[in-house]
Amino acid sequence: MPDGYSYVPQPIRKDGAGWVDKGPRDIMRDLENPDMLVPPKTDAGLVPNLKFSFSDTHMVLKNGGWSREVTARDLPIATTLAGVNMSLTPGGVRELHWHQQAEWSYMLLGHARITAVDQNGRNFIADVGPGDLWYFPPGIPHSIQGLEDGCEFLLVFDDGHFSDLSTFSISDWFAHTPKDVLSANFGVPMSAFNHIPKEQVYIFQDKVPGPIDTQKVQSPFGTVPETFKHRLLAQTPINTPGGSVRIVDSTNFPISKNIAAALVEVRPGAMRELHWHPNNDEWQYYLQGQGRMTVFAANGVARTFDYRAGDVGYVPFANGHYIQNTGTETLWFLEMFKSDRFQDVSLNQWMALTPTELVQSNLNIGPELLNVLRKEKWPVVKYPGFSYYPR
Repeated sequence: MPDGYSYVPQPIRKDGAGWVDKGPRDIMRDLENPDMLVPPKTDAGLVPNLKFSFSDTHMVLKNGGWSREVTARDLPIATTLAGVNMSLTPGGVRELHWHQQAEWSYMLLGHARITAVDQNGRNFIADVGPGDLWYFPPGIPHSIQGLEDGCEFLLVFDDGHFSDLSTFSISDWFAHTPKDVLSANFGVPMSAFNHIPKEQVYIFQDKVPGPIDTQKVQSPFGTVPETFKHRLLAQTPINTPGGSVRIVDSTNFPISKNIAAALVEVRPGAMRELHWHPNNDEWQYYLQGQGRMTVFAANGVARTFDYRAGDVGYVPFANGHYIQNTGTETLWFLEMFKSDRFQDVSLNQWMALTPTELVQSNLNIGPELLNVLRKEKWPVVKYPGFSYYPR
């Protein structure tokens, strides 16, 4: 046994399948991925990798903050959405920029000020804090700046091949435009541009901005007609035994036409029920705790993955799955979709709303199960005496 490890897991299942691993190995990885080291007997066939950790990504470090991203280059199956984890110091700025893709964001920590201007000259300035969202449609220029306590947030884009390092930045455009053209465009001498950056700034350090009222800019065309900000934690959740769900899409955040999401709470011993999504792939971000997910890919194919805070998970379109809390603290995660609406189908509800005789003969089951099927959907479930707890 290597020094420093009180327990070394082995790829041996309780039924005797497998054997000890005596070769070189990363024991910490094996401890974090028990259901990959020892897959359940129900796992079968070939399922592509559906997990990647932000801890395994490249950090971009700047004066003013940092960023890292998980895209289809890291997780090839994730073609619909990509994610960027970013942190800004007090006063740190993600510079004035825009994207070809829609940007959806969840504030993890701290506070920030966001600004934007739409194609009709209507502007938007707001402060955001933990649990708040923002959404900028494709092509809308915007900025983000850390306030007194700095901030950290998750950005999600509606293209799995997106990279935050290939966006349209104001400093980059200035640096690659002849000064005589800049002079003609703004009507000032070329000397006004003697000190502009020579390359893209991306993130830079500035002073902490004053109160939001001191930075208001009145547009003659007014403010944007649909707010770019949404207070997700202020929503009344769907509460069920075992946890809660807050759903946000274009029905309650009208500007968010390309990305829908759910914030899911799964308490110890509970699970996000067996279900699937009939409208698109699911991109997940784990905020707290640890869990496991088995994805059923049809035709006798299934695979189980273990997740913890900072991991990204992915479920291909219409694949059945669940997320079970395997830890001792509450599991929190985000489900996100390239869609204007959140949609899911509950296995329990489907069975309950199908003729009983048909379900009975199809599965060869009796009243013990048939009599407890629910016609109402419970996104998170927990039943006394039938819950998982870590040993």
